[in-house]
Order: sequence, then structure tokens, then C-alpha cells
Amino acid sequence: MVTMGQCYYNETIGFFYNNSGKELSSHWRPKDIVVVALGLTVSVLVLLTNLLVIAAITSNRRFHQPIYYLLGNLAAADLFAGVAYLFLMFHTGPRTARLSLEGWFLRQGLLDTSLTASVATLLAIAVERHRSVMAVQLHSRLPRGRVVMLIVGVWMAALGLGLLPAHSWHCLCALDRCSRMAPLLSRSYLAVWALSSLLVFLLMVAVYTRIFFYVRRRVQRMAEHVSCHPRYRETTLSLVKTVVIILGAFVVCWTPGQVVLLLDGLGCQSCNVLAVEKYFLLLAEANSLVNAAVYSCRDAEMRRTFRRLLCCACLRRSPHESAHDASSARGHASTRIMLPENGHPLMDSTL
Repeated sequence: MVTMGQCYYNETIGFFYNNSGKELSSHWRPKDIVVVALGLTVSVLVLLTNLLVIAAITSNRRFHQPIYYLLGNLAAADLFAGVAYLFLMFHTGPRTARLSLEGWFLRQGLLDTSLTASVATLLAIAVERHRSVMAVQLHSRLPRGRVVMLIVGVWMAALGLGLLPAHSWHCLCALDRCSRMAPLLSRSYLAVWALSSLLVFLLMVAVYTRIFFYVRRRVQRMAEHVSCHPRYRETTLSLVKTVVIILGAFVVCWTPGQVVLLLDGLGCQSCNVLAVEKYFLLLAEANSLVNAAVYSCRDAEMRRTFRRLLCCACLRRSPHESAHDASSARGHASTRIMLPENGHPLMDSTL
């Protein structure tokens, strides 16, 4: 018998799952095997890809700039997300029932912290790009100390949001507030998390939209005073493609999961959120793989660093190969144009 106002710190995981109506299987079902197989694959790819990004930023001194510090922090957050999801895959299915309450909160806290840090860093990158583009700088001159403070702030916010459920924002003392997707968490926590991610997305839309219109206006202004160079049109098209990729990747990977989180947080009883939650969480985790491609692999210098790290033979290149790389670098600079006023490149591929 459940008594209102009573706390259930000594109950099992099964007690809370039964209370929320979420099935807790005692054996491996085909659905569980498929989810774990996909999850392990995505986790390994996320770990390897983001380790490569971190190694590239660390080894190449050209990347020792504020924007690349933020890209490195994004890779670190996504690497952490890969570890958290790998931990989940080894403690899901029938193994969930054997978890203690502390173990369950650890599993959930790792996911919440890593994904929050990743999303917050995406917003930080957008804001930094806006500041540097408005100042017409290729790389931000933001002081390193301020970048470090920004990164520390991101992780403090992520840790705070990840640790809150275990300490206060749970439903162990209010079973009527338990969510169905995460039976030990309060529905209000899920709603706040979903709305926070939605707010981040709207802010990113606003920032990148302002960047786009600013660059387009400057390109049009320059075209009135100089002969219409194809690079101007290429820069605008490249910017449009970059913005669409960044926002599109965020929408595709995050929107499904945020929708079901919000529906569960709002207590929608007729919504069958449990049928799709595992797949949508996997899609959100895949964003940690997409981030590396969108924010790092589109940088020509980053790709060359990847090749040097992955191929030992590249470290002993012949003069002919070095000359080829130099010409390739010039070829990849098509997304950059020079402003007649001060000679600074208007855009770069790290946008």
C-alpha cells in the first residue's frame, strides 16, 4: 500500500517501474538485443571519433585558438556521452532490475550530465562564432582565461543538472509524480530538461540567422564596389549550407527525444512514449557522432591533421606530397573571402 508523503528509499527498482507502468523484463527480448547492438556500435564510433578530434586539436598548434578550445570541449562532452551510453548498454535490459537505487541514479546522471554539456557547448560555439564574425575576425581574440571560465561554467551547469535528480529532483517521496520513461525521476525534471534543450535550439537559430544575414549583407555591399567574384557567391552558399547542416543535425537528432520527454513530463497518459524512448535516446546519442562531422571534419586543416594521425606514412611525406597538401589547402579556402577594408577573412570553415 502506497502512502502519500512517505519515502521509499529502501525499495527496489522493480517497485518504481511497476508504479510507473514501465515493463522490467527478466530476460533478453529481441528488442533489447537490437537496442544494445546498435547502442554499442554508436558508442564505440562516438568514442573513437571524438578521441581523434581531441588528439588533432592537442597535436596541432594551429588549433590552439579559443574556437578550437570550444570544439575540443564539445569533443570531450561527446566522448563523455559515449562513455555514459556505453555504461547504459552494460546496465540495461534484464540487468536494470539488479541495479541499486544509487546505481540507477549514477546511470541516469552520467547521461544527463554528458548530454547537457554537449548541448550547452553547442550554444557556446554559436555565441563565440557570432562574436568573432561580427568583429570580422578569423579566430576569436577572446582571452583564454575567459574561454576557460566559459568551459568551466558549461560543466558546472551540466553537473548541477545531472546531480539534481539523485539528491532532490526525484519522486522517491512522491510516487504520483514519477515519470514513465525514467520511473525514479519527477515528471517536472523531464519537462524542464526538454524545455531547456528547446530554448538552446531557439537561441542557436537566432544566432546563426543573424550571422547569415550579416554576412549576406556584407557580401552584397562588397559586390557593389568590386567586380562580382565567384568567391562571394560561394561564401554565401557555403554559409547557408553550414547553417542548415548545424541546425538540421540538431533538429533531427534531438527533436524526437525532446518531444517524448516533454510529453512524459506533462503527464500525457494517452501518449505511448515507452514504445519509442530507447530509439530516440539512441538518436540523441548519435548526435555526439554527428557533432564531430559537422563542427570538426568540415575544417580542411582538421582533415589534414586526421590524415597525419591515422597514417604514419604521412609523417614522412615527400616534398612533392607537401606541395600537394599546400595547394590543397589553398583549394579548400574557397569558403573564405577577403574584406577590402581590412583584409580579414569574412568566414571560416569552423562556423
